[in-house]
Amino acid sequence: MAAPAAERIYDYGEAAPYAPGLYHYNHIAADGVEGFDAIDEQAIARFDQQGYLVVNNAFTGQEVQGALNGLLRLIGGEVEDFNGVMYEHAASNQPVEDMSPEQRQDYVRKFMWFEKYDDHLHQMAHHPKMLAALERIIGDTPFLFQDMALLKPPHIGREKPWHQDHAYFELPLNARVVGVWIALDEATTENGCMIVIPGTHRQGPVVHFKRRDWQICDTDVKNQGATAVPLKPGGCLLFSSLIHHGTPTNNSGLRRRAVQFHYRPASAPKTSVEERLAIFGEEGKDVTC
Repeated sequence: MAAPAAERIYDYGEAAPYAPGLYHYNHIAADGVEGFDAIDEQAIARFDQQGYLVVNNAFTGQEVQGALNGLLRLIGGEVEDFNGVMYEHAASNQPVEDMSPEQRQDYVRKFMWFEKYDDHLHQMAHHPKMLAALERIIGDTPFLFQDMALLKPPHIGREKPWHQDHAYFELPLNARVVGVWIALDEATTENGCMIVIPGTHRQGPVVHFKRRDWQICDTDVKNQGATAVPLKPGGCLLFSSLIHHGTPTNNSGLRRRAVQFHYRPASAPKTSVEERLAIFGEEGKDVTC
């Protein structure tokens, strides 16, 4: 059973208006490879240059459905000790505990730390061909250190402001961290697909501010040349932890469910919150947003 409203966990980001052109894009990604087996040296060089790589048909329809079934199983409370569901703030006045898992998912923002609670999700996170490709990109054994499911519900799914994922991680700046974003529904420009700014991973870290989220300041976003990355179910986006990316609000009537995994080099040491904020935080840097 879902937690009562007072016990629910809500994502800390704030739903607020943003400038109409904030997620403007000039291009739509059209240079993906077909499956993990097609990731050759040329594709890795493209990843190095652009900071991302689209892999179409990375997972089968059966694997996608298994992942969706796993998420519904978790949101339905079938695994007693799982408590990683985070709701949209719009759910605060909704009796989600009385809804079926199918209905309840349309008020969920994300899941955290779920892959060990469901076999299908675990297998997706440890897909042998994906891990082999990641090892070639990272140059080291890939180590899964973060897993989340990102549900951008119809009409209420909030934006994820522009950011660099590395700003969230206690990892050295030179650690080659790769995110894997897997579409479980068709991700479109209407329902909030990923938008990236190619090449920005080579510009280094950017100061982040806690505004609507932990984010790059809107006025610092230079999205000329931004690329939207629509994906079919089972398609995935591999991306650098330093690339600038974000997703707009889902104002459509369509679901946009996805899972995201982050892998670091197995040899990378942990750092501290203080070391991370010394790089990505604004305190003491005489900057404003």
